[in-house]
Amino acid sequence: MSILAPNSQILYREIYNRENQHLFLNSGGNLNIVKSYGFCFVDKRRGDWKKKIKREFRIHASWADLSRPAAVEMQPIESSEQLDQILDSAKELSQPIIIDWMAAWCRKCIYLKPKLEKLAAEFDTKLKFYYVDVNKVPQTLVKRGNISKMPTIQLWKDGEMKAEVIGGHKAWLVIEEVREMIKNFI
Repeated sequence: MSILAPNSQILYREIYNRENQHLFLNSGGNLNIVKSYGFCFVDKRRGDWKKKIKREFRIHASWADLSRPAAVEMQPIESSEQLDQILDSAKELSQPIIIDWMAAWCRKCIYLKPKLEKLAAEFDTKLKFYYVDVNKVPQTLVKRGNISKMPTIQLWKDGEMKAEVIGGHKAWLVIEEVREMIKNFI
């Protein structure tokens, strides 16, 4: 059995491009149309030129969940008294909080913040996310968090720091570690 094509690379490129066509709609969702074209197989041993053609259409549609936010803006903590109030209200609700200790000059901190805000949207009803800019707060607050490196993401529960992730590596790895930390305490 053989495939009739002037060049196998051209055949592969044509089939690959046709199979991977995507149509994106502007109405908040997307529609993926995958269309696979058939091959023309010729059996030279039999002497007859029978063609086998296969066509298949698969359509996948997904719509954005507009009832949930895509990102939740983290609230700033600017003093020790404000941290005490937040910890007291979280203790009453028996709800943990996440604090991102960051600095305005830290590139990794700035890059990580929007990713943490997207993660906050996933756990919107279960816990709250806050951030502390260590250059804009009193050093007593920074010492209270026992911060030595930035970014540091801490989980506080019942008024105590329970776990932390120090984010000096790739942002997606940090987010996965924070997600695992949250799942351990929820």
